[in-house]
Amino acid sequence: MPEPVSAEVDPSPASQPRQSAASSVAAGIFASRIVGFVRESVVAYFFGVGPHTDVFRMAFRGPNVLQNLLGEGTISASFIPVYSRMLEEGRAEEAGRFAGAVFGLMLVVVSVFVLLGIALAEPIVTVLTPGFVDDAAKVAAGELTIDRFALTVQGVRIIFPMTGLLVLSAWALAILNSHRRFLLPYFAPVVWNVAIIGALFGMAFVLMDNPLTFRNEGGVSIEMLTQLLFASFFGALVGGGLQFAVQLPLVFREMTGFRFSLSTKVKGVKEALHAFGPVVAGRGAYQISTWIDMILASIIAAGAVGALGYAQVLYVLPISLFGMSVAASELPELSRINEEERASFMQRIQGSLRQIMFLTVPTFIGYLAFGLPLIRGLFERGRFGYTDSWLIYAILGGYTVGLLATTASRLLQNVFYAVQDTKTPAKIAVLRVIMSTALAVPLMFYLDRFAVASFIGTTPQEVPLFFGAVGLALGSALGAWIELWRLGIVLRRRIDFRMPWRAVLTMIGVAVLSAGPVALLWWLLPDWPTLIVALLVVGSYGVLYLALARLFKFDEMDAWVGRLLRSFRKPDNKA
Repeated sequence: MPEPVSAEVDPSPASQPRQSAASSVAAGIFASRIVGFVRESVVAYFFGVGPHTDVFRMAFRGPNVLQNLLGEGTISASFIPVYSRMLEEGRAEEAGRFAGAVFGLMLVVVSVFVLLGIALAEPIVTVLTPGFVDDAAKVAAGELTIDRFALTVQGVRIIFPMTGLLVLSAWALAILNSHRRFLLPYFAPVVWNVAIIGALFGMAFVLMDNPLTFRNEGGVSIEMLTQLLFASFFGALVGGGLQFAVQLPLVFREMTGFRFSLSTKVKGVKEALHAFGPVVAGRGAYQISTWIDMILASIIAAGAVGALGYAQVLYVLPISLFGMSVAASELPELSRINEEERASFMQRIQGSLRQIMFLTVPTFIGYLAFGLPLIRGLFERGRFGYTDSWLIYAILGGYTVGLLATTASRLLQNVFYAVQDTKTPAKIAVLRVIMSTALAVPLMFYLDRFAVASFIGTTPQEVPLFFGAVGLALGSALGAWIELWRLGIVLRRRIDFRMPWRAVLTMIGVAVLSAGPVALLWWLLPDWPTLIVALLVVGSYGVLYLALARLFKFDEMDAWVGRLLRSFRKPDNKA
């Protein structure tokens, strides 16, 4: 039977906390992402797209293996189902002891990884960025302005401790999510971003007479840019500690029976560790995919690594804001369902998918249609120019091809985690990595022959930019669709699951209908500042889409807007 266009909104009281939870997660993520955009705009202002940006991205990318393997996604999948079930069964003291043992074991593992990362920073950078290894010779020959390899090694030694703190922050997030406290843990990254922004501008005011007219200064030395780079690293380290610390008061207010332990004999620990292995394998597959992208990007034109980072900031926004907000709020609730109630999974999943797609679809169309003015408005100032904007737009377009698949997969993965099947998503993740890489490599080398400046008719930059990174983005996008296809097939066999494609196609039609008049508006706008143009174009598109959604009576409109407003009005809201 064809899917209805609008989701059935569960009128029962139990549905209200779920909707409020998703809204709270979205609100927290939205705040952190907005400040994240400010951070990226500041990075673009000072470094543009070039060798310093490459170092900035890679110094974070290497240590991030620790966060990606042990952080939010992993601990949520292995910890929350066990902890939430204990709470549901009234075993709060036992849950607290379980949380204490998990924290102790995590602290030991994280400490070992951090120390190894600091000690092995040079070989780590050698493996992850083989294209940086010969930079010293290139600097001597006048082909590059900095030795990216040496600077990245130093940066990695600062960022590894920061990443350890962020992993411990993920433990706090899992505790709070299990207690249906969603807003604070997803808002906490704001302080991390603010610390980096503050460190950059603080150092800039020390080094320069007026950092606010950065581009117009007679010339900024390479040494000054390098000092700014390391200021951002130390700011990130301080911010990691703050992100963990701000959650602790609420964690200990909600949790009872906490007892620090290193024992695997505490009830629930072995069960969590059993689920932990396959989740780490799945996360490891994604990490390997990211490493492969960075390795490949490091061996093509300078600036490719940095350009990928700017595009990924925009790409992950809807995944985090719309996909993760629903998926994260649903995981504790799905984990509480008894075996007899498994038949209700499909209805809940379908409704959640439509909620995710309601806002992901217009983002998908919006990035393709209006990605360029958005990027120009966000980043084009200081050392970041028009040619840089075009490269980021092309990469973002490649990633956007897989946006719908990636956001949907986030929810479907959590469905498996809720029923404590962590192996299936891990196996499918490995398939995604293999296919993404196989598709990306030939595309990357083919597109790296074309210069951005030649394509758009601008003067070549000091460090020429090429389109090779676009091939990496396209490979990632195609791999995302393969992953969604496989996840859907397995769920169809288990619970007769079907993707709500009819609803998605209707949303795409409404988004395209909204984009038409806005494209005309963009063409008619005078040569105003890029930020004003971006606000007018993107704002008009968003308002028009929501107006048409109201006209077509999408129930998802109420799920996102109505519930969000009601959640802020409730004095007893725990989200």
